[in-house]
This record gives sequence, C-alpha cells and structure tokens, in this order.
Amino acid sequence: MALPVPVFDHFVVNVQERMDEAEACYRRLGFTLTPRGFHTLGSINHLATFATDYLELIGVPAGGAGRRDLMGWPVGLNGLVFGTEDADALCAALREDGVCCESPQSFSRPVALVDGTMRDAAFRTVRLPNETTEAGRLYFCAHATRDLVWRDEWRRHANGALGVARAVIAAEQPDVLAVLFSRLFGVSAVARSDDGYGLAVGLAEVAVVTPAALRHRYGTAAPECDGRGAWMAALELRTASLATTAAALRDVADVRIMGACITVPAAAAMGVALSFCP
Repeated sequence: MALPVPVFDHFVVNVQERMDEAEACYRRLGFTLTPRGFHTLGSINHLATFATDYLELIGVPAGGAGRRDLMGWPVGLNGLVFGTEDADALCAALREDGVCCESPQSFSRPVALVDGTMRDAAFRTVRLPNETTEAGRLYFCAHATRDLVWRDEWRRHANGALGVARAVIAAEQPDVLAVLFSRLFGVSAVARSDDGYGLAVGLAEVAVVTPAALRHRYGTAAPECDGRGAWMAALELRTASLATTAAALRDVADVRIMGACITVPAAAAMGVALSFCP
C-alpha cells in the first residue's frame, strides 16, 4: 500500500482546563472562533478556521473526566494533524510499513449553524501512540462532514490570517523526528536544512530545528522546553496584510517585529509562538 501524502489538516493547542482563558486570549489576538464544541470523547474545543486547515484550541471541562490523555502534556502546541480521506486504508498502510498506530477512532460533535439548525460534525482519526515522540501528538484525521468545519462565516480573521505556512518543532536530536517523518511519508518528503530538517507539506512545511536555532529565530518569544528533548514551539501564519495584523494586535502586550514577521510570544498565546508573515 502507498504511504500517505503529507497534507496539513489542523494544529492543536492544548489548553487543559483553561478554555475560557484560551477563548478570550485568541479572540483578543484577532481570530474568529467557532462556537464551543463538545466532543463525544469528552473534550471541548474552539476552531480558528483558515482556507484549507485550521487551528484548534482543545481542552476539558473544569473538573471533567474526559480526555485525561491531554492532561499529561503541557499547555501549548501539542498536536500536528495530517489529513487523510480513508482512515482504515491509512492505518493498514502504516502498519504494513512497520509504523505503530492505534486503530481508527470515530467521534463527533454538534455544530450550531447560523440558521439555527444543529448537525453533527463527524471525524475518524488514526493516532500514533503518545510515546512515539515527546514533541507532542501526531495523528491523521478524516472528515465525514467537511462542510461543517470549513464555512465562510468562520474563515475571515481580523488579524488577516490565511493559513499555516510552517509548524516549528525544536529537538535536541532533529534526526530522530526526521527518521519518523521519513517512515510516515517517504524519504523524498524530508530534506536536510541548515539547522535541522524540513518536511514538505504542500506549500507549507514542518521545520524540525535545534533549540539553538529556535532561540535564534524567536528569542524569548519561544516557549520553554518543560524538560523535554523535543517540543512543538511555533506556528508561522500567512497573513493577507501585515498592516491588518498590526492593527489587530495593537493592544496585545509584547508583540514583536522579527524580520519580516509580526510575532506574538508564547506567553501571550497559550504556550505557542505565533508569527504572522507575508
């Protein structure tokens, strides 16, 4: 069976039991968020939906027992999710190639539409075990109801964000993740860079860089490692206009101009550095 083609589906920021704080934070950063969702798995979420991918804030209700697997990870960027059209075929292909993955899992959440009707958004995911990498969770998502996620009323953001151009992982041993990505997507999808490796994902990429390279690029805007040898650290988002981004972020403390980008430090974005770039 053919290995999957790397396609970004979404990016997950784990906020644990701090969803009210996270929602207010991301609205203040100029994102249009979907109404709060309640998964049949027990987790809760909000989405910032872009053209073809999205950013997900995920957590659990205060004192709730659902999704306790999320609580073992620090607050911050915690999941890179790739797309698939067929979760069962994907799982079979990964296992045939010797990649350990969990069996496909189906779940859903109700979605309130602007006309007042309710429908269930349905998903089927294939997850790599949490212990695969200390950087965070890696999995694939198949959508049965794409029309309930990518809706025009949720795709426009005051900060001008259009989509994710780069997800940045810091790793003391970048070659370990490079090998994993090569096994998932084939060796041709991964290329050596000056400070680590890059996984090509359409017109975007996952950059796996050394901690020194992360500090050089983001300085104190980058999140701390929390004792891990690898961690998901930053997202670089394409913006329609840096002037639009600057106007939306004018009241956010400690926003920085870094090269050609405007960067919100991790401390102001629930543990992930956000760079808006042309």
